[in-house]
Amino acid sequence: MTVSRSDAVLVTADGPVRIVTLNRPDTLNATDAELHRAITEVWGRLAGDTEARAVVLTGAGKAFSAGGDFGLLQAMVDDTELRTATIDEGKILVQSMLALEVPIVGAVNGPAVGLGCSLTSLCDLVLMAEDAYLSDPHAVLGLVAADGGGISWPFLTGLLRAKEHLLLGSRISAADAVTAGLATRVSPDPLTEAVELAHRIAELPPQSVRETKRLLNAGLRAAVAALIDDAMDAEWQSFDTPEFQANLATLTRPKG
Repeated sequence: MTVSRSDAVLVTADGPVRIVTLNRPDTLNATDAELHRAITEVWGRLAGDTEARAVVLTGAGKAFSAGGDFGLLQAMVDDTELRTATIDEGKILVQSMLALEVPIVGAVNGPAVGLGCSLTSLCDLVLMAEDAYLSDPHAVLGLVAADGGGISWPFLTGLLRAKEHLLLGSRISAADAVTAGLATRVSPDPLTEAVELAHRIAELPPQSVRETKRLLNAGLRAAVAALIDDAMDAEWQSFDTPEFQANLATLTRPKG
């Protein structure tokens, strides 16, 4: 059974497990306005799904998510009202994922870049394909790494490693992500294994799972509550910097 309000993000029910799929495979699931809105709204709907016991998050096609759609990024430069609305969605997205009571299992089937990388950092278990990688190029492009990584990565991998990866925007292989604490394990078939793990979780006593997740995430939730407004305000300002606008122009300039 498929339960969805947007073609950009599909929600499939598999018994007590909900499979959330980023669904723009032709663009490697790059985040345009529709996908950004849909992935923000889906967590509130799942929070009200009393039959759900675990969630799997994955991407359609060859990628988990290639990051921000260049068209959306340019529109956020040009239209400050759209920028404000999208930044506000980003706050809700981070807070809603952390507030979800049931565990989220990330099935990283391919590259997870930018927002895709941030989404993995908010999952409770992360399985990565052998050829998948993580990369958060926010700072390299001229944006503040506000919507996930800048707050969550120090909890996962330690402060020095978080600084290296977020300041330099380097690619992190699946194996290195496991070593760094950014992924749980490498899997030859992350979606199948993620669904299996989600069903194992779904069979456990729900109150103990729910409260254990809440306790484990307490420090991260407190950090988000303290920092998210300042972080997202700083990212809002990044769109006005000449460095980001020059980098975006280079990326969107026709080749040839």
